[in-house]
Amino acid sequence: MDELKQQILDLIGNTSSKDDVKNDMTALLEQYKAAGANPATDVLFQIGSSVYGIALDSDKKATGGATAYNPPTVDFDYMKKFMKDVFLSYGVTEERAETCSDVLIEADKRGIDSHGLGRLKPIYCDRMDNGILFPDREIQVLKETDTTALVDGGLGLGLYIGPYCMQMAIDKAKKHGVGFVAVGNSTHYGIAGYYATMASDAGCVGFTGTNARPSIAPTFGVEPMLGTNPLCFGIPTDDDFPFVIDCATSINQRGKIEKYARDGVDTPKGAVIDDKGIERTDTEGILRDMVLGKCALCPVGGAGDATGGYKGYGWATVVELLSIAFQSGPWGENVCGIDRSTGKPCPMPLGHFFLAIDVEALCDLSTFKKNSGELLRALRGSKKAPTGPGRIWTAGEQEWDARCSRNAKGGMPVPLPLQKNMIALRDKMPSGLKEKYEKLPFE
Repeated sequence: MDELKQQILDLIGNTSSKDDVKNDMTALLEQYKAAGANPATDVLFQIGSSVYGIALDSDKKATGGATAYNPPTVDFDYMKKFMKDVFLSYGVTEERAETCSDVLIEADKRGIDSHGLGRLKPIYCDRMDNGILFPDREIQVLKETDTTALVDGGLGLGLYIGPYCMQMAIDKAKKHGVGFVAVGNSTHYGIAGYYATMASDAGCVGFTGTNARPSIAPTFGVEPMLGTNPLCFGIPTDDDFPFVIDCATSINQRGKIEKYARDGVDTPKGAVIDDKGIERTDTEGILRDMVLGKCALCPVGGAGDATGGYKGYGWATVVELLSIAFQSGPWGENVCGIDRSTGKPCPMPLGHFFLAIDVEALCDLSTFKKNSGELLRALRGSKKAPTGPGRIWTAGEQEWDARCSRNAKGGMPVPLPLQKNMIALRDKMPSGLKEKYEKLPFE
């Protein structure tokens, strides 16, 4: 399979006409898929679809050759139970499996499909299969005071390490006004907004962040050095939903650029820079060169300093520092997830941090919520741009809208690639999954 992957990479770098590349790439992708590659998670399939318009024959057959496909809707409770049972089958304890599945299903409830069921197999199960992430590692508290703690996650599931650490920060805040927990040697912890919401639900201001594999180039640089490092705050309000801002410190992530390709539009200038220092806008070329390691993402504010790129670069660096400095943790190439000498997967020891501030330590919680709500409602009620959508949102509101919409529809959409992932997980695990889920809702 590695040889096929290299052939596809060589083809992407080919300067031949797109039609010539498309024909050869279609055949190689069919072979690559037959060898076990996953179209739902492997970026090479996404580039084949977005850049070259490739639709594999095997996928056409699976959908009956239809050009339009409406994925089935599956109940949230059913989906959470399935994910929990998958974690249990890997040896995750009952309590931790419940927590892990709750973090993932919350992403799907909020409409953040990139971080829910879609991450179950490629980010967690496949990494456990590869021995670079572990289902049963104990969390160690290395150092602790009344208001702080330093934790080692032992390369366990970030999906249970994260909730453990934010709850520790909240508990400290409730006793002493503030709690801060830094954790190292962890792994991907899901949506950062889950942890900020834990804090806001407890009557605290929450703050969290995590580093990630290198993707962002420093201002005036071209080499990927920093992760897309989300910076996330949660603040209680008297609205139906809290104020939760959870976003990367880069302008775009790869998924957004793939969407530009599907829409046939240029990537905005300043979002991507190549190894020659050119701010690229040619979406199809960007996707090819990102695979070949010739492009990097730019921080919020864009390349250079004309539109304040140094601000996003600075914020990305803040997250990286808080994720590695307390913990003496790795960064850059050491968290890329690939052993460059062999090309094989290797552990990605990530760092996170969690801060909780108890509102009641400073003022009455209901007063704080009222004050927050009044400002947010004023923002939403302010004058709208005549060329805009006719509505102003505040952070967390669109996720609330998605939750309400999906609840009304009876659950979450499960597209074909994720159906295949569920079937694959069910069929390969020896601990009763196949008997328990003999017929999945879409079968």
